[in-house]
Amino acid sequence: MLKITSEQTGDSARLTLEGSLSGPWVTELERTWQTVRQSGIFAPVVELVGITFISEDGKALLTRMWREGAALIAHGCCTRHIVGEITGTAPAAGPGQCDPA
Repeated sequence: MLKITSEQTGDSARLTLEGSLSGPWVTELERTWQTVRQSGIFAPVVELVGITFISEDGKALLTRMWREGAALIAHGCCTRHIVGEITGTAPAAGPGQCDPA
């Protein structure tokens, strides 16, 4: 299950995601994302809080959202690593770091 909280005020938007970004929840996030994009908001924020799993489809959607201007904010070791891979800021995995595989 994925909980999506959408907050839009004026010219800004924040999507807060909690849970598992996989299966039908990727499609649901896609719909929500398209609504935000159609509203003309520049650089919406996507905050990943309490994410338990991100499928390959979920990662592909986050990658596209980032390329389309979303700022990705990650909480948690594994989520930060995945966001780092998407944005090109991921450090090499070392002892004590999350192995996303």
